[in-house]
This record gives sequence, structure tokens and C-alpha cells, in this order.
Amino acid sequence: MNPLTSSISKKHLGLFGVMWSVFKREVSLAMRHKGEVLMPLVFFVLIASLFPLAVGPETAQLQRMAPGVLWVSALLSAMLSLQRLFATDYADGSLEQMALSTTPLMLSVAAKTWAHFVLSGLPLVLIAPLLGLQYGLNADALGVLMLTLLLGTPALTLIGSVGAALTLGCAVVVCCCHC
Repeated sequence: MNPLTSSISKKHLGLFGVMWSVFKREVSLAMRHKGEVLMPLVFFVLIASLFPLAVGPETAQLQRMAPGVLWVSALLSAMLSLQRLFATDYADGSLEQMALSTTPLMLSVAAKTWAHFVLSGLPLVLIAPLLGLQYGLNADALGVLMLTLLLGTPALTLIGSVGAALTLGCAVVVCCCHC
């Protein structure tokens, strides 16, 4: 029995239980395709690691540029991973089932975006201090960097989820028109 569409299961689980079920489903689906989860993290590491090699070894210049480079890297990594947020559910009809269920769609989308942040944004926050060391950042700067990324990456996920939802049907229409 699908807990997203069954009102009986909803009564037993409650709204938080349904959100937790959606969250667990998203995490388990993502773990089946580990490459899709690791790709944004690898992209983030590559951008942040190659940039100091291109600029040069001047520590003062690297320290000034580090926050901007790491933030732009995080933004690009988030954009890379947002395409899969709703696409698979749209393709297999799960998104329609979520919309038709008695559970508020907002809760299901919130659980999906939270799972996306945990799988894509949180690893960026955790790896950022190691990358910040390449730029010669001190402990205080690393702490500020982690805090701002911890606050900012969920915002990137939420803003990006709106864009992913709005452009979801566009990709299908363009594909169908060119066939």
C-alpha cells in the first residue's frame, strides 16, 4: 500500500510520518544512483581545486577570492543537481499521485527538497572547510564559510526547486516538438 495515496495510511502515519516516508523514499532512490548524488560534489571539488592552480600561489589573493569562488562553485553544483529533483517523479507518474493524494502537496515537496538538500547541499557544506584550506583560510574564516553555506545552500535548493518545477514541463514539450 502506498503511504502517499492512502488516507488510511495517512491517519496512521500523520503528516510528519508521510513527510518522513517521502524523505526516506527520496534518499533510497538517490542511493540507487550514487553517481547522480556524487556528481555535484565532485564538480564542486574540481572547480574549487582547479581555481587556485589557475590563479597562482599568492596566498593573499587566494584568501580574498576564496569565499566567492567557493560560493559560485556551490551555486553551480546546486544547479547541476536540481534537474533531477522532480524529473523522475514526473516521468513515472509519482508526482501526479502526490498531487492527487490527500496529503498536502506542499509537505511532499518540502520533504523532497529537504532530501535534496541533505544529499546535495549538506555534503558541500561539510567538504568546504577542506577546500578552504587550499586557499589559506584561517579557522575563523572557515567557520564563517561553513555557517554561510549552511544557511545559503537550503535557500539555493528552495529557489532552485521552484525553477525545476517551472521548467519541468518545458523540457518534455521541447522534446516532443522536435520528434
